[in-house]
Amino acid sequence: MTEVLFYHLQQQPLETLLPGLLEKSLERGWRVVVEAGSVERCEALDALLWTYGEDSFLPHGLWRDPDAAQHPVLITPEPGNPNGANVRFLVAGASAGDLSGYVRVVLMFDGNDPDALDAARASWKRVKAEGHDATYWQQSEQGRWQKKA
Repeated sequence: MTEVLFYHLQQQPLETLLPGLLEKSLERGWRVVVEAGSVERCEALDALLWTYGEDSFLPHGLWRDPDAAQHPVLITPEPGNPNGANVRFLVAGASAGDLSGYVRVVLMFDGNDPDALDAARASWKRVKAEGHDATYWQQSEQGRWQKKA
């Protein structure tokens, strides 16, 4: 079964946290697909990954690139696994679809958005019912991750 991590964002936004998590995935030798809830969010994440750090480079591309399958990190608004990823990040309203084929799925949701909370709860129930290994992580006031379930 797939390991599914639920990240409840409260103290820091997605844009602050996602680049570091993607870097850690690449350090482990994993390929990554990031599914965002809209084309606009994909384009914003693409811009972010080019500019988030002066001394960092995170190789990535968009689903519509002609060589999309070659990118170690691929950003897409669509389900599927065009780059043969081991890890799937679900952000900005993307919902958990078929989880098979992934070592890990990371669902990141805004704890200040009631709709995002409801969607995450529904995904949690579904993931647990399917027998996946699910864990729930919440940020402390200091911004550190604490395992809650």
